[in-house]
Amino acid sequence: MRLTNVKAFLEREQLIGQRKRVDRRAKVLEFGDDEVTEYAILSHRWIEQEVDYNEVVELAKMDEEERSEIRRRDGYRKILQSCDAELSEAINSMYRWYENSRICYAYLHDVSGPSFPTAPDPRYHRSNGWPEWFSRGWTLQEMIAPRDVQFFNKDWHPIGDKRTLSPILEDVTRVPQDILKEGLSSNRPCVAQIMSWAANRTTTRVEDRAYSLMGLLDVNMPMLYGEGKKAFYRLQLEIIRTIFAWGCHEENLRSRSILADDLDFFWSCDEMELMNRDEFIESLRRDMPEEELPSIEDDRPGTFPITNRGIQIWLFL
Repeated sequence: MRLTNVKAFLEREQLIGQRKRVDRRAKVLEFGDDEVTEYAILSHRWIEQEVDYNEVVELAKMDEEERSEIRRRDGYRKILQSCDAELSEAINSMYRWYENSRICYAYLHDVSGPSFPTAPDPRYHRSNGWPEWFSRGWTLQEMIAPRDVQFFNKDWHPIGDKRTLSPILEDVTRVPQDILKEGLSSNRPCVAQIMSWAANRTTTRVEDRAYSLMGLLDVNMPMLYGEGKKAFYRLQLEIIRTIFAWGCHEENLRSRSILADDLDFFWSCDEMELMNRDEFIESLRRDMPEEELPSIEDDRPGTFPITNRGIQIWLFL
């Protein structure tokens, strides 16, 4: 992954501001192994006129003459775009990057007060009554994956951390507190439950509603921007073993197949639990006499093959 040496970057900016000689050998941007390197990571809602990675790269390479030219042109410079391969690698690695970070700074650009919001506010009517950060697709994994998430308001004043705010965050996001505090490994949320957390979130690109869930669902697949809602079908095919639990909670939601058409179909699955065979039988024993328990044959297929006639599965009836 690419890392910014913030100390080196600020020192370089200070030297440039003082019109002193800059040591070009000092590395501001470098590659690092997220498994062994300690680093901080940022989570925020992208808005207009933000500096991206390529701009930072170009700024780091400029000398004073180039900077003066940019000032004369009101700050504009050509921006190079990342290639598709780099974008695909970044998206497939993003959950791991957040998970391995030492700390995550969550910047809430629309919170002006000195404390974290504790109740829905009309000021955030465009994002379900809460800061916009909580309505975006990508920020779901950015909230769950890191061990330590520190929240900041628009002026970069600290307003709380994930562990302390977990009761409020659970109300806002419907993600259980134990998962907020300990991560996905602390519990075993099923696919439908994870999708329910993302059901009311939005993304700029329709494909990102599916791509932003890959890390949470431990799925890797190539990015195909332009495929539209087909991205969500591909995601379901990757995780098809546990995907048949959705339902239509609104009259205008209809699907023509066993696969859901949209992420919103999973809104009502937030209390669903993942069970293995023994746990399922034990739960039945609490409500049924032993002689009425279904007969389970261990040699029944455990896979769900997809054929030209549909999907073949074994279910208890």
